Amino acid sequence: MSGQAFAVAADTGQRWEALALGEVMLRFDPGEGRVRNARQFNVWEGGGEYNVARGLASTFGHRSGVLTALPRNELGVLAQHLIQAGGVDTSQILWRDYDGIGRNTRMGLNFTERGFGVRAPLGVSDRAGSAASQLQPHEYDWDALFGQQGVRWLHTGGIFAALSAHSAQTAIAAVRAARRHGVAVSYDLNYRASLWNSHPDPDAARHANCAIAAECDLLVGDEYSFAACLGMDLADLGKRSTPMDVGPAEAAAQRALQRFPQLQGVAFTLRDAGNAARNGWAGALCTRQALYLSHAREVDLLDRVGGGDAFVAGVVHALLAGKGEQVAVDLGAAHGALAMSTPGDAACASLEEVEAVARGDGAAARR
Repeated sequence: MSGQAFAVAADTGQRWEALALGEVMLRFDPGEGRVRNARQFNVWEGGGEYNVARGLASTFGHRSGVLTALPRNELGVLAQHLIQAGGVDTSQILWRDYDGIGRNTRMGLNFTERGFGVRAPLGVSDRAGSAASQLQPHEYDWDALFGQQGVRWLHTGGIFAALSAHSAQTAIAAVRAARRHGVAVSYDLNYRASLWNSHPDPDAARHANCAIAAECDLLVGDEYSFAACLGMDLADLGKRSTPMDVGPAEAAAQRALQRFPQLQGVAFTLRDAGNAARNGWAGALCTRQALYLSHAREVDLLDRVGGGDAFVAGVVHALLAGKGEQVAVDLGAAHGALAMSTPGDAACASLEEVEAVARGDGAAARR
């Protein structure tokens, strides 16, 4: 496509424009309060990989679906209904029989505090043994999904890959099959210390991350996640002079592009999290030809969870639509900013709102 470095398969009537492979959890949100003294919670669905598919469907109007597993009980049905409400296809969800107490399989849960001022956001996960963590490579017919039915883009992430040895091998099988069928692949390293600290073999997790990255078109991560998840030695790059300093992340992205020759680009966000209520925020996309940066803005935060996933959804949307890299980072950063202005993981925004924020329109009331 003219002016666009990314090669993405044309829309020829594939069943899905995008699929996301990962765990979908139920998120329990105490609102302005804290988990430790909450008496009620709002419930949302969410997951680092799924959130991208939801943004692509609900904000940008793409045909998207989720590849995951849920327990066959009331919590699984609740998650299914929430996914459907977001416009995401649930036909490829695998259902696990439930033994009545969750010994064999269960719903992953995530309790999330938004934080305020000097009190940082806090997430408390309860997900061991979840249905999605038990996914195995043979449970999907990858050639049928990517070949016969058709997909333009597959997104997965390091959170899913780190859940278990099974989930890591499932992610590897998925991205390799996608590449065989000419499907663009994105992978968000999405480093989570809690997952890595509990992982029985961090070296195995790094090997899995590298195997997945080797099949990707778009890798999402910065110098910190490259070091932790891919084992890259980036000590000579030094530290950022400020949280919004793009230099070390750009240099790390160029090294990733050299290490993984099939990569078309590396995307990452820049955040200045001075307090939980306001962040500096920008998006970036580094290709072999250039670095594309969004406008840096100060963002007032209602709920910062999901901002990075919304950024990825905006980038993927623009690349699927052939709009080019600069539009991709502009729409991604705008979508991420809007996601952090609403409760829950999703942006709950329209395309028109995203485009208005990307243009720098003011926040005057629209009537």
